[in-house]
Amino acid sequence: MAISKQLLEILCCPVSHSPLSIAGKTQLQFLNDQISAGEVITVDGEPLAEPLQAALITQDGKVLYPVHDDIPVLLYEAGIGTTQFKDFPA
Repeated sequence: MAISKQLLEILCCPVSHSPLSIAGKTQLQFLNDQISAGEVITVDGEPLAEPLQAALITQDGKVLYPVHDDIPVLLYEAGIGTTQFKDFPA
């Protein structure tokens, strides 16, 4: 993912305004496995069908935001709540 460190320092969750970081490989793999199984919905209730190449995660680990073509999608509706998963990796 090509988000610069300087940009990452100013990005925040549009709802909680908490800092964001790049989701780890384990988190992203878990998420993509769940997407493949048809088990992932956005905050808006829309199912996700395509795996993500990258995502940003809130500091508390409760919400992920997809990154498409190195552009973070920081819309409330696009958020993916991690509480929908039983064992989301920290």
